[in-house]
Amino acid sequence: MTYPSDETLRDLLTSTRRFACLGASANPGRPSHYVSQYLIAQGYDVVPVNPGLAGQEVFGAPAVASLAQIEGPIDVLDVFRRSEAVPGLVREALRDLPGLRCVWLQLGVISDEAAEMCDDAGVVFVQDRCTKIEHARLIGASA
Repeated sequence: MTYPSDETLRDLLTSTRRFACLGASANPGRPSHYVSQYLIAQGYDVVPVNPGLAGQEVFGAPAVASLAQIEGPIDVLDVFRRSEAVPGLVREALRDLPGLRCVWLQLGVISDEAAEMCDDAGVVFVQDRCTKIEHARLIGASA
């Protein structure tokens, strides 16, 4: 598996507006929390997904329990879950999120099976990389 080029990632990050944060946390010390806060500060809409937080406000938006509960389109699924959970979650995302453009697995999260599913579906796949780090590197932080 080769990573998408910087050009592909830059295009993705400048042309998308809505992320789903799978594994969202209300704890400011957790990566899913501060990465989502960064994305919101950059002007993205972030939908928190965590069954344990469903109905609670996280990042200023109500958390949902599952991908199927998200209303409206999602451009990027930002995954903060263990690698072994990823194939099932990606199957769910490809089924429940029409128009999904990218599945992005955070640092340390890797799944060749999910990569193959995304490739077959024509969805950009990124693994073992951080959206916050890549956005700052390719686009630059504003604020």
